[in-house]
Amino acid sequence: MKLGQAIVIGSSGGIGTALLKKLDKSGLWSRVVGLSRSSTPPVNLLDEKSIADAVRYCSDLGQEVQLVIDATGVLSWEGYAPEKSYKSLDPDDMTHAFAINATGPALLMKHFLPLLARDQKSVFATLSARVGSIEDNHYGGWYSYRASKAALNQFVRTAAIELSRKNKNAVCVALHPGTVDTRLSKPFSKSGLDVQDATTAAGRLLHVIDGLSPDQTGCFFDHHGKAIPW
Repeated sequence: MKLGQAIVIGSSGGIGTALLKKLDKSGLWSRVVGLSRSSTPPVNLLDEKSIADAVRYCSDLGQEVQLVIDATGVLSWEGYAPEKSYKSLDPDDMTHAFAINATGPALLMKHFLPLLARDQKSVFATLSARVGSIEDNHYGGWYSYRASKAALNQFVRTAAIELSRKNKNAVCVALHPGTVDTRLSKPFSKSGLDVQDATTAAGRLLHVIDGLSPDQTGCFFDHHGKAIPW
């Protein structure tokens, strides 16, 4: 018997595309849905209505939702690179980083968590980053990215507590995919790092998700399944 519906948000990105392909190729799911700014319907993290419309679309497909992966995120954009010093902090850049890396995913939780199946294990996983760990911050820099991912981690933790009261079989977690050879991280990949291709990263993430249990909801794991300190 096949599993229910799997949804990948951010499916046009490097990791999102690889996740979508692996889920589809596995043949385990009744339906695999990819959502992005270019999908039908489109999902724009800056437009809550588009998120609500996408949830309505997925709900109307008929299959129970057992997996939602949020593979969205932004590290740099035209005219902006991660800050090396507090002297470089700009309120507009900070606002944009938080909108994509924290507020947007929080709105995804708001609309997609109620859709998760209740009678069997279901998972909402969002891609965070190890640099979002406050305890693990030993180098500084990357102010807006670090802070926005730390905020995302807090949203995950808080939403998971509420979700556990309403859906005992649901899991809500933050996952660190590692350094992946994608457009997001390529300009900042240093030699000596364990850089994975997107297909490898997707496989590792799905393996971690497959092994999750409801008592691990609200936690933060890397792509090997090891817990990361907050």
